[in-house]
Amino acid sequence: MTRLFIRLQNNVIRHLCRQNLQHSKGCVYSGINRSFHLASSMNGRILPFKLSDIGEGIKEVEVKEWFVALSDSVAQFDDICEVQSDKASVVITSRFDGVIRKIYYKVGDVAQVGDPLVDIEVEGEEEVEVLSAEAEKETATQVSAPTTPVATSSPSTASSSPVVMSSSKVLSTPAVRHLAKRNNINIADVSGSGEHGRILKEDIEMILSGKQVYQAPVITIPPPALVEDRTEPVKGIRKAMWRAMTASLQIPHFGYDDEYDMSKLVQVREQLKHESKRMIGSKISFMPFILKACSMSLSQYPILNSHIDVQNDSIIYKADHNIGVAVDTEHGLLLPCVKGIQNMSILDIAVELNRLQHAGMKNKLAPQDLTGGTFSLSNIGSIGGTYARPVIFAPQVAIGAIGKIQKLPRFDRNGEIKESRIMCASWSADHRVIEGATMARFSNKLKDYLENPESMLLHLK
Repeated sequence: MTRLFIRLQNNVIRHLCRQNLQHSKGCVYSGINRSFHLASSMNGRILPFKLSDIGEGIKEVEVKEWFVALSDSVAQFDDICEVQSDKASVVITSRFDGVIRKIYYKVGDVAQVGDPLVDIEVEGEEEVEVLSAEAEKETATQVSAPTTPVATSSPSTASSSPVVMSSSKVLSTPAVRHLAKRNNINIADVSGSGEHGRILKEDIEMILSGKQVYQAPVITIPPPALVEDRTEPVKGIRKAMWRAMTASLQIPHFGYDDEYDMSKLVQVREQLKHESKRMIGSKISFMPFILKACSMSLSQYPILNSHIDVQNDSIIYKADHNIGVAVDTEHGLLLPCVKGIQNMSILDIAVELNRLQHAGMKNKLAPQDLTGGTFSLSNIGSIGGTYARPVIFAPQVAIGAIGKIQKLPRFDRNGEIKESRIMCASWSADHRVIEGATMARFSNKLKDYLENPESMLLHLK
């Protein structure tokens, strides 16, 4: 009877507004309304209707529009208001049957998740206790477990109810879950007819009327795929690498690391890359500059460009600078050589290096491309590395690994921080014939050439 009287009262309000009643009549009606509010509030309990978590980490929303006013009657699934997050507009629907007693926000106000939107007077003491306990439980869950997955409304479904994910990954509204719980229905076993399998109020009502049968889904776990060990012979390029690395175990390695400031060389390459493309058909990389600088440094430390003759306990100083460059291919690690670098220009080195790299990728390197090396470099920077521990290829006595060029802060001579292009270099040498000081001096000379590329002009042939 109370609910019927409320609806009748609302109709009277709208009728009086259309008739433009005098102020005095409005005062009389207001008094009636206040009297009714006091009387009706004694028949039910006031519950705060809180803003639930609408997903994706959203913590606050803006109230765009109210669909209810004070003293309006609402039922479950009736629209309460429309809110706008930074992702979508969502219509909030009622979970309770009752009467609106308080509205907390105006249009344009910002509401926080977990705060009440309206107060609703709910009738029925037993139902009130259930709804109140469920609302408190849901709020506590939001506070203590903010990472619980939730489903958010997309722009295309902005007019639907805010959908939440239950603990069993079921899409439904709080009111639908309450309806299922009140009728002892496990909502996880219900087949939803809504979008993306969302369970609607109609789905629960069909079960209650006997028109739909539900049962727990049967989960079939496929057996794990059978994986067996396999054996394959070591052959081809991998067999050659096996023999070379086994021989390298006889070499007492020692390492030396340093970093080079490539800032000036980066500028030089930027200025020359378009000209090099016109002359040789491709933009020049840093490697030809590094190979030429290595050759110039080897001229001053020739023992690093030598072979060890273990049988005769002697050192063979090589006249040509045949620098091997490690190439990672799908067939294995290859070490083709750029030969006679001491007599080549930087463009000549770039052309020959491109030829060797393309032939290596196609597995078409000739035997003479893979033999005769006197010194080696590995460009680990091409796959993102910085430092390494390269292994010497006997009978050579030294090898280097260069890392990627990184933008890093460094101090200049005046103590000011500047942006620098830093490349790390790792060296390994045969300690039977190479002293640490020799390797360090060689690295310092190479560093000077690369950090001051204009100085290379004095030594180019």
